[in-house]
Amino acid sequence: MKLVLASGSPRRHQLLARLGIPFETVPSGLAEGGNEFESPRATCRRLAQEKAQQVAQDLPEALVVGADTIVVLDGQLMGKPADVVEARRMLIALSGRTHRVLTALALLALSRDHRSGFVETTEVTFHALDSDDIEYYLAHDPPLDKAGAYGIQDWSGVFVEKVAGCYHNVMGFPLARFYAHLKEQDLWPNLLTTKHL
Repeated sequence: MKLVLASGSPRRHQLLARLGIPFETVPSGLAEGGNEFESPRATCRRLAQEKAQQVAQDLPEALVVGADTIVVLDGQLMGKPADVVEARRMLIALSGRTHRVLTALALLALSRDHRSGFVETTEVTFHALDSDDIEYYLAHDPPLDKAGAYGIQDWSGVFVEKVAGCYHNVMGFPLARFYAHLKEQDLWPNLLTTKHL
Protein backbone atom coordinates (compact mmCIF):
# COMPACT_ATOMS: atom_id res chain seq x y z
CA MET A 1 0.00 0.00 0.00
CA LYS A 2 1.28 3.41 -0.99
CA LEU A 3 1.80 5.98 1.77
CA VAL A 4 0.79 9.55 0.89
CA LEU A 5 1.36 12.69 2.92
CA ALA A 6 -1.43 15.20 2.20
CA SER A 7 0.74 18.19 2.98
CA GLY A 8 3.13 20.48 1.18
CA SER A 9 5.04 21.28 4.37
CA PRO A 10 8.78 20.65 3.92
CA ARG A 11 9.09 20.13 7.69
CA ARG A 12 6.49 17.35 7.71
CA HIS A 13 8.16 15.78 4.68
CA GLN A 14 11.54 15.78 6.42
CA LEU A 15 10.14 14.25 9.60
CA LEU A 16 8.14 11.51 7.88
CA ALA A 17 11.20 10.63 5.79
CA ARG A 18 12.99 9.65 9.01
CA LEU A 19 10.88 6.48 9.17
CA GLY A 20 12.70 5.23 6.08
CA ILE A 21 9.49 4.36 4.22
CA PRO A 22 8.92 5.53 0.63
CA PHE A 23 6.02 7.95 0.39
CA GLU A 24 4.55 10.55 -1.91
CA THR A 25 3.61 14.10 -1.08
CA VAL A 26 0.29 15.33 -2.47
CA PRO A 27 -0.75 18.69 -0.97
CA SER A 28 -4.49 18.96 -0.45
CA GLY A 29 -4.74 22.65 -1.31
CA LEU A 30 -7.49 22.95 1.30
CA ALA A 31 -8.17 26.49 2.52
CA GLU A 32 -7.54 26.49 6.26
CA GLY A 33 -9.77 28.32 8.67
CA GLY A 34 -11.30 28.15 12.09
CA ASN A 35 -14.92 28.15 13.10
CA GLU A 36 -16.22 30.24 15.98
CA PHE A 37 -18.42 27.35 17.09
CA GLU A 38 -15.52 24.88 17.31
CA SER A 39 -12.89 24.41 19.96
CA PRO A 40 -9.30 24.76 18.72
CA ARG A 41 -8.88 20.99 19.15
CA ALA A 42 -11.99 20.29 17.05
CA THR A 43 -10.81 22.71 14.36
CA CYS A 44 -7.40 21.06 14.19
CA ARG A 45 -8.93 17.57 13.95
CA ARG A 46 -11.48 18.62 11.32
CA LEU A 47 -8.88 20.27 9.08
CA ALA A 48 -6.60 17.22 9.20
CA GLN A 49 -9.54 14.99 8.27
CA GLU A 50 -10.64 17.25 5.42
CA LYS A 51 -7.12 17.38 4.00
CA ALA A 52 -6.82 13.59 4.11
CA GLN A 53 -10.28 13.13 2.59
CA GLN A 54 -9.59 15.49 -0.28
CA VAL A 55 -6.45 13.62 -1.32
CA ALA A 56 -7.83 10.14 -0.56
CA GLN A 57 -10.72 10.63 -2.99
CA ASP A 58 -8.26 10.47 -5.87
CA LEU A 59 -6.04 7.82 -4.25
CA PRO A 60 -8.41 5.29 -2.64
CA GLU A 61 -5.78 2.53 -2.60
CA ALA A 62 -3.31 4.61 -0.61
CA LEU A 63 -2.89 5.23 3.08
CA VAL A 64 -3.29 9.02 3.18
CA VAL A 65 -2.09 11.10 6.13
CA GLY A 66 -3.60 14.55 6.64
CA ALA A 67 -2.11 16.93 9.20
CA ASP A 68 -2.94 20.26 10.74
CA THR A 69 -1.03 22.24 13.38
CA ILE A 70 -2.33 25.15 15.43
CA VAL A 71 -1.06 27.29 18.28
CA VAL A 72 -3.40 28.05 21.17
CA LEU A 73 -2.90 30.88 23.68
CA ASP A 74 -5.51 31.52 26.38
CA GLY A 75 -7.92 29.25 24.55
CA GLN A 76 -7.64 31.28 21.33
CA LEU A 77 -6.43 29.72 18.10
CA MET A 78 -3.42 31.30 16.39
CA GLY A 79 -3.13 30.19 12.81
CA LYS A 80 -0.72 31.37 10.14
CA PRO A 81 -0.30 35.16 10.17
CA ALA A 82 -1.72 37.01 7.20
CA ASP A 83 1.19 39.48 7.14
CA VAL A 84 4.20 40.71 9.11
CA VAL A 85 2.03 43.02 11.20
CA GLU A 86 -0.06 40.08 12.43
CA ALA A 87 3.08 37.98 12.92
CA ARG A 88 4.57 40.70 15.14
CA ARG A 89 1.35 40.87 17.16
CA MET A 90 1.40 37.09 17.67
CA LEU A 91 5.02 37.04 18.84
CA ILE A 92 4.40 39.87 21.29
CA ALA A 93 1.42 37.93 22.68
CA LEU A 94 3.53 34.75 23.07
CA SER A 95 6.42 36.58 24.78
CA GLY A 96 7.14 35.31 28.28
CA ARG A 97 4.13 32.97 28.19
CA THR A 98 3.28 29.30 27.79
CA HIS A 99 1.14 28.23 24.86
CA ARG A 100 -0.03 24.91 23.46
CA VAL A 101 0.78 23.48 20.05
CA LEU A 102 -1.76 20.97 18.73
CA THR A 103 -1.17 18.75 15.73
CA ALA A 104 -3.92 16.50 14.45
CA LEU A 105 -3.16 13.59 12.14
CA ALA A 106 -5.89 11.83 10.18
CA LEU A 107 -5.23 8.52 8.42
CA LEU A 108 -7.48 7.29 5.60
CA ALA A 109 -7.26 4.15 3.49
CA LEU A 110 -10.58 4.22 1.65
CA SER A 111 -10.17 0.89 -0.15
CA ARG A 112 -9.74 -0.82 3.22
CA ASP A 113 -12.33 1.30 5.03
CA HIS A 114 -9.71 2.50 7.48
CA ARG A 115 -10.16 5.80 9.32
CA SER A 116 -8.16 6.75 12.38
CA GLY A 117 -6.28 9.65 13.89
CA PHE A 118 -5.25 11.55 16.98
CA VAL A 119 -4.34 14.97 18.32
CA GLU A 120 -0.97 15.52 20.01
CA THR A 121 -0.42 18.46 22.39
CA THR A 122 2.87 20.08 23.40
CA GLU A 123 3.35 23.02 25.76
CA VAL A 124 5.92 25.63 24.74
CA THR A 125 7.18 28.46 26.95
CA PHE A 126 8.82 31.54 25.44
CA HIS A 127 11.39 33.75 27.10
CA ALA A 128 10.39 37.39 27.42
CA LEU A 129 11.19 38.67 23.93
CA ASP A 130 12.73 42.03 23.21
CA SER A 131 11.57 43.99 20.20
CA ASP A 132 14.98 43.85 18.48
CA ASP A 133 14.87 40.05 18.38
CA ILE A 134 11.33 40.02 17.06
CA GLU A 135 12.21 42.52 14.33
CA TYR A 136 15.35 40.61 13.39
CA TYR A 137 13.35 37.41 12.99
CA LEU A 138 10.60 39.07 10.98
CA ALA A 139 13.14 40.70 8.66
CA HIS A 140 15.32 37.63 8.06
CA ASP A 141 12.90 34.71 8.15
CA PRO A 142 9.28 35.95 7.89
CA PRO A 143 7.15 33.17 9.43
CA LEU A 144 4.02 33.67 7.34
CA ASP A 145 3.68 29.93 6.65
CA LYS A 146 3.85 28.92 10.32
CA ALA A 147 1.09 28.72 12.92
CA GLY A 148 1.75 31.15 15.76
CA ALA A 149 4.28 33.04 13.61
CA TYR A 150 7.34 30.99 14.54
CA GLY A 151 9.15 27.80 13.64
CA ILE A 152 10.96 26.12 16.51
CA GLN A 153 13.45 24.60 14.06
CA ASP A 154 14.52 27.97 12.62
CA TRP A 155 16.09 31.10 14.17
CA SER A 156 13.08 31.63 16.43
CA GLY A 157 14.19 28.56 18.37
CA VAL A 158 16.10 31.08 20.51
CA PHE A 159 12.73 32.34 21.77
CA VAL A 160 11.94 29.00 23.43
CA GLU A 161 12.66 28.61 27.13
CA LYS A 162 11.27 25.10 27.48
CA VAL A 163 9.18 22.44 25.77
CA ALA A 164 6.90 20.01 27.61
CA GLY A 165 6.02 17.17 25.27
CA CYS A 166 6.98 16.18 21.75
CA TYR A 167 9.43 18.57 20.06
CA HIS A 168 8.54 17.22 16.60
CA ASN A 169 4.91 18.03 17.28
CA VAL A 170 5.85 21.71 17.42
CA MET A 171 7.39 21.29 13.96
CA GLY A 172 4.06 19.94 12.71
CA PHE A 173 4.45 16.16 12.75
CA PRO A 174 4.51 14.14 16.01
CA LEU A 175 6.74 11.40 14.67
CA ALA A 176 6.90 9.10 17.72
CA ARG A 177 3.14 9.20 18.27
CA PHE A 178 2.55 8.57 14.55
CA TYR A 179 4.78 5.49 14.60
CA ALA A 180 3.07 4.20 17.75
CA HIS A 181 -0.33 4.81 16.12
CA LEU A 182 0.65 2.81 13.03
CA LYS A 183 1.54 -0.11 15.28
CA GLU A 184 -1.60 0.23 17.42
CA GLN A 185 -3.78 0.25 14.30
CA ASP A 186 -1.97 -2.76 12.82
CA LEU A 187 -0.75 -0.58 9.97
CA TRP A 188 2.93 -1.23 10.62
CA PRO A 189 4.14 -3.20 8.84
CA ASN A 190 0.97 -5.00 7.66
CA LEU A 191 -0.42 -2.34 5.34
CA LEU A 192 3.03 -1.05 4.44
CA THR A 193 3.94 -4.28 2.72
CA THR A 194 7.39 -5.57 1.89
CA LYS A 195 6.55 -4.95 -1.76
CA HIS A 196 6.12 -1.27 -0.93
CA LEU A 197 9.18 -1.18 1.31
